[in-house]
Amino acid sequence: MSTFDGNIVVLTGSLADVSTASQIYIPIPDDAAGEVFEIRTALNTAITSADATITPKIGGTAMTNGAITITQSGSAAGDVDTSRPTGARTVAAGDTIEIETDGGSSTTSILSFSISIKR
Repeated sequence: MSTFDGNIVVLTGSLADVSTASQIYIPIPDDAAGEVFEIRTALNTAITSADATITPKIGGTAMTNGAITITQSGSAAGDVDTSRPTGARTVAAGDTIEIETDGGSSTTSILSFSISIKR
């Protein structure tokens, strides 16, 4: 899903299970080219055993300062984590943004996320 507010586009999605190594690809709409300036995640269930690391990528290249560590200690449904990429963050229409989890944690949990792009 995407929402537009002037020069800001917000894309949303979810990983089926942050505790299983996987990725999802989010397509960039024709009028959403620009720079990713913020990524937010929300955990749907507490995770256990270890932290999970989320790596956002464009064209297979990780965004500089874009990774998010979801800490298992004290985690709970509704926990929000944020990153603000500083490099390798420019997207063009037709590109995809990959959101990858290393699956380091255990306990099945959906991870919802939003990607904010300044056009």
